[in-house]
Amino acid sequence: MAISRRNLLISTSVAAGGSLVLSACSGGDSGGGGGSHGGATEYTNASVKIGTKEDSTGPAPEVPGGKKGGTIYGVAEDDVSHLDPQRIYFAYNSSIANLFARCLTGYQTDMKGRQTLVGDLATDTGTASDGNKTWTFTLKDGLKWQDGSELTVDDVRHGFERGWAPFVTEGAIYVQQALTGKGAKWRDAYEGPYKGKHLDSIVTDKAKKTITFHLKEARPEFNFTLAMHSYAATPVKHDTKEKYDKAPFSCGPYIVKHRSIDKSMTLTRNKHWDPKTDPIRNAYPDSFEFEFGPTGPESCDRFIADQGKDQQMVAIYEPIPAERMQKVLTTPDIKKRSFNGLSSGTYYFAINMKRVTDVEVRKALLIAWPLEQSRKIYGGTTAGDYATTILSPDIVGREKFDLYGKLDKPEGDVKKAREILEKAGKLGTKIVYAFPRRPTYDKTKIVIEKNLKAAGFDPVIKPLNSTDFYDQAQRLDNKFDVMWFGWSPDWPTAYTMIQPMLDGTAIGDGQNNVSQCDVPWINEAIKKNAVISDPKEAGKAWAALDKRIMKEVVPIIPETYQRRWYLHGSKVGGAIHDPQFAATLLHKTYVKA
Repeated sequence: MAISRRNLLISTSVAAGGSLVLSACSGGDSGGGGGSHGGATEYTNASVKIGTKEDSTGPAPEVPGGKKGGTIYGVAEDDVSHLDPQRIYFAYNSSIANLFARCLTGYQTDMKGRQTLVGDLATDTGTASDGNKTWTFTLKDGLKWQDGSELTVDDVRHGFERGWAPFVTEGAIYVQQALTGKGAKWRDAYEGPYKGKHLDSIVTDKAKKTITFHLKEARPEFNFTLAMHSYAATPVKHDTKEKYDKAPFSCGPYIVKHRSIDKSMTLTRNKHWDPKTDPIRNAYPDSFEFEFGPTGPESCDRFIADQGKDQQMVAIYEPIPAERMQKVLTTPDIKKRSFNGLSSGTYYFAINMKRVTDVEVRKALLIAWPLEQSRKIYGGTTAGDYATTILSPDIVGREKFDLYGKLDKPEGDVKKAREILEKAGKLGTKIVYAFPRRPTYDKTKIVIEKNLKAAGFDPVIKPLNSTDFYDQAQRLDNKFDVMWFGWSPDWPTAYTMIQPMLDGTAIGDGQNNVSQCDVPWINEAIKKNAVISDPKEAGKAWAALDKRIMKEVVPIIPETYQRRWYLHGSKVGGAIHDPQFAATLLHKTYVKA
């Protein structure tokens, strides 16, 4: 996902039927009832395993000290961009959608951040056959929509078929491509669900409550794919098409009761949600009230003051601003209300290869780019480590390399970059740099512009509205040369880092190959690596591809492997870092007495 969308890493072994056992960033104490500084604070090699049928049975394990009742108040600067599950491909959106949308599979998280893939709507994590080309799932009994109607396999199938709707351009496309085998032309295989036709490759049996996927391409990680909200169930009878984005129907513990765009949103209990069907969500509060608009420093100051309703407030996806970090970490009463976790992905700057066609110019951009100055603005070492690779450090097989000396000169080597440009006859190359308009990035643009000028570029700085930044950056016809971006795995393997970022089939409006990288040998290597079932062998292959891409193509400028820090009020329990979305894990929070 665009940073930060999927945050589990490191496959360690393969179980029967192609099921993976994985490891993740986790550790630390609970950020909840104990009141201690908690969350996933360091890499501890905790396993992320495939759950059993028993693991997939609700209710979710209790949070120590957790109790029902009250309201949790969430705060963020930006509103969510989409509530329609099929249009969700951004971690922030998913962190809230998890309260009302459910998928066939999902992640059960304990208070130390350790995760287990379990059946959410399904009774287990699926049965694979035919060399991982056929996957079958059975729905649980007692699943209902918010109006009390039964959730059926037809509703589950509809959630997949809606991916072909012309208005759905923002979601994941893994399943669409696997079902059709047509790569970037997957839309040509099906006209969508609104003309009365179904996909032949998805077979449902209402009596047995089964749904079977017949893939054209082997996918040993398909059960992880189905945990993405892009593939959540959507009711056939309540599908309002484009309007569904404003008022989605719930099969989770909460319903969207009220929404004022860019201002607020209220979620209240869904009385037809049965916790016995849900092994993931605790759903302690009676309601969630989300406030959109306050800047990072404004909301942080409210957390520090800890007054009134703000005592029951959590930061959804708004990290502690760099300028407040010192106060938070040196004030014990505030520090104990903080929690943090590693982001499994990589923050980077995508270079638009359709506009910046010369690889020497792309190398010069990378070499000149100011990592050190930007990280100081982010908060220094607490913000994370300098990035030099596509794959983040936790991904299986990842090899550390620094092809362009960024660790030796993180401030940017403008002299060397200028020499490269001069030799290529490209001095004065115009570079349009686009980024989301936020106080932090308004500061980093100054040092970026300074370095680019010194290196011999002609920089044009283009701040964009932060709410729809991704929608603008992900347009094929955008006029940007370099774009702030970031990516975390969509599920715990290197495939979901490199394929969405750099596969030619992932180029399109709303898709995430923002660099518009379409190199035949990269595309072929991705296809080959995707079906390697042994994680160690797959890890070696992906690491080699990572290095070759950065040596020969340079489609991105890696920036940081980031750590995210959050705050909560003194009357909030159960607040921990979500290793899947690098956000607050809302469905475990509760209001203290």
